[in-house]
Amino acid sequence: MQDLNISNGLPQNKWIDMHCHLDRLEGGPEHALKLAKENGIEKIITIGTEPEDLQIVLDLAKKYGPDVFCTIGIHPHEGVKYTDAIGQFLLKHGPSPEVVAIGEIGLDYYYDQSPRAEQIDAFEKQLEIAAQLNLPVEIHTRDAEEDTVRILKNMNGRVTGLIHCFTGTEWLAKQALDLGFNISISGVVTFKSADALRAVVKDIIPLDRIHVETDAPFLAPIPMRGKTNTSAYMVHTAKVVAGLKNVTEAELARVTKINAKKLFKKLIWD
Repeated sequence: MQDLNISNGLPQNKWIDMHCHLDRLEGGPEHALKLAKENGIEKIITIGTEPEDLQIVLDLAKKYGPDVFCTIGIHPHEGVKYTDAIGQFLLKHGPSPEVVAIGEIGLDYYYDQSPRAEQIDAFEKQLEIAAQLNLPVEIHTRDAEEDTVRILKNMNGRVTGLIHCFTGTEWLAKQALDLGFNISISGVVTFKSADALRAVVKDIIPLDRIHVETDAPFLAPIPMRGKTNTSAYMVHTAKVVAGLKNVTEAELARVTKINAKKLFKKLIWD
């Protein structure tokens, strides 16, 4: 497998990939981490999504920490798999130093891979666990904006966190910000069809509430579109976001580092 140094030897900014599935990256975690480091990505948050990978992401964070932290949670696609035993797992391991958030949780009415009732039930129960543990959440929402906002409002400000891989409407962005949530931008912002998203990034999301992520191995940014995404490719997304916010990449790297440390209290980063 060929190594790729995207920075071409230029001075690097220091980034955190706020959402990455490290256990699924091409070449394995060690290769992906090496490539990420070579391109200025210093920290990666690897995401739990289903019962089968929760222990895996925990083990990766323990093995590669403090370069890697993790979240644990059940994705809306897997809502039917949520059980009381999963809830007990989250309660047991949520306090671990490696676990910075409960996630990836939320609602997905685009694919409806789990019935909506089960998605809502799993989402609400995991939000309650996050509140009990005083942990933030990483939220996935697609074609489910009204229910997502309604459920978050029902939490009465007891939970904060991140709307990950934001591709929603201006209304959702404003609602999420009003509820105290930050917003993370993936490689989708580089796509030719993403004018509406770019407008939200430019005009709606404040610099002190924005983050950048890959969601790797999914959604590789232009000019890597069509390839299997990896954490190192985040530099392309960051370049576009910096341009939209009219700041240098160095300034965006500095600010998103501060934002990450404010949001994820367990994050260790000098």
